[in-house]
Amino acid sequence: MSKSWPTVRLGEVLRHRKEFITIDDLTTYKRPRVQLHVQGIVQRDDVPGALIKTKTQQVCRTGEFLVAEIDAKVGGFGIVPKSLNGSIVSSHYFLFVVDESKLDRRFLDFFIRTPTFREQVAAQGSTNYAAIRPAHVLGYEIPLPPLAEQRRVVARIEELAAQIHEARTLRHQAAEEAEALVLSALKHLRLPPGTLDKPISACSTMSTGTTPPSDRSDYYGGPIQWYTPGDLEYQQQLGASSRTLSEVALAERKARMFESGTVLLVAIGGSLGKVALTHERCSANQQITGIKFSDEVLPEYGFWWMRRLGKDLMAAAPQATLPIINQERIGVFEISVPSLPAQLRIVAELDALQAEVDALKRLQVETAQELDALLPSILDRAFKGEL
Repeated sequence: MSKSWPTVRLGEVLRHRKEFITIDDLTTYKRPRVQLHVQGIVQRDDVPGALIKTKTQQVCRTGEFLVAEIDAKVGGFGIVPKSLNGSIVSSHYFLFVVDESKLDRRFLDFFIRTPTFREQVAAQGSTNYAAIRPAHVLGYEIPLPPLAEQRRVVARIEELAAQIHEARTLRHQAAEEAEALVLSALKHLRLPPGTLDKPISACSTMSTGTTPPSDRSDYYGGPIQWYTPGDLEYQQQLGASSRTLSEVALAERKARMFESGTVLLVAIGGSLGKVALTHERCSANQQITGIKFSDEVLPEYGFWWMRRLGKDLMAAAPQATLPIINQERIGVFEISVPSLPAQLRIVAELDALQAEVDALKRLQVETAQELDALLPSILDRAFKGEL
């Protein structure tokens, strides 16, 4: 707590409001969701009164401090936003009115995000009973400078928070722009004179994955990676799959094997066009088509070419609720086939560019983590009176 600011209990600046209404079956009500770890309050749903079993509920008002009885110790509290004025909560939530003649609710909103406040919440009550009571809340302490100082501190925090947000946005935009460079490079490949264009069907074999029956536990849990669209992320090096298959599934022809060097293409669903390259034998579900190019096409070159076609493949899928592109439609697309040395050069250039983009993405993640750590540090200084 600040050494220069007086400290008061929340009971001096908050009032527990315990008022209930009877739910009308013919009225639709908003219900909030108090996110854990002090991540704010958002709308959960709109629900007709007839579907609400507990007919006695509390009505939230903008700016009130809302605390979840059970989840408070894991950051289940926040300030009610304007968008949720009039929303309803059960008796398992506590509502507190802020005395704004003493406490700026934005000052309170920032203070409840600090470790100082959360440590007070965690310390209350029995270790065998996670719930807290209104009396606990009113007993928590808060540094309380004059209102003018509270507003100055809030303005300074908001200014610094805006700078953090801008830095995070710029870093994210840089990563997106770098990824766009890869796609641009793919669209403008430097192909040598005399390069031949061939239908994909003329220089590859294709097969579609399968899903073994789920009621056969002996088909699953073996050494064979079994990929689904969620496992593919436009990468040459596939990671671990979400599930694995056994040799039994292959032996009984309930799964299809793809050999090393096969390009895996998502051919069904919203992520149609995502591709990856296998470096060991594996399997996949029916949403994925495996493309094994002939010896005149390097597997890595085939991967990059199919990635190049991603949006075109999506556009070629018949308009339906679930986009699908079959092997016949895939095979009609052409692939430019230069000499193997030229393919090696192109692959090396694209791999180098992708490596730079991946490095930038890793930096973006690291920077985002550093930026996320800045706000708690700012809040800590703010409530020590150091801003």
